[in-house]
Amino acid sequence: MNIYVANLHYRLNDADLHQIFSEFGEVTSAKIIKDHETGRSRGFGFVEMPNQEEGSKAMDSLNGTEIEGKQLMVNEARPKQPNNNSRGGGFNRGGSGGYGGGGGRGRY
Repeated sequence: MNIYVANLHYRLNDADLHQIFSEFGEVTSAKIIKDHETGRSRGFGFVEMPNQEEGSKAMDSLNGTEIEGKQLMVNEARPKQPNNNSRGGGFNRGGSGGYGGGGGRGRY
């Protein structure tokens, strides 16, 4: 079971998140998402628990609880939605001049 955890205090780390959830059962991974530029926590993360019953109990028990002065929001994680960016990424702008249009510089 993949669990989404929001409203995490920025001081918490992966080990803290793992410890919080391990009180309810086996945790296979716990990851706090960080900003790529600053390395600072973005305030949310994901926990994977292989046992559905233990994961559900953790979600029910921890949702709304206060940790480090912040009230956690805990839900089952939804699958990542595809990006509907119609530009296609890279330099694919169409036309000429070496950009897009099927040229060699369109994608990396």
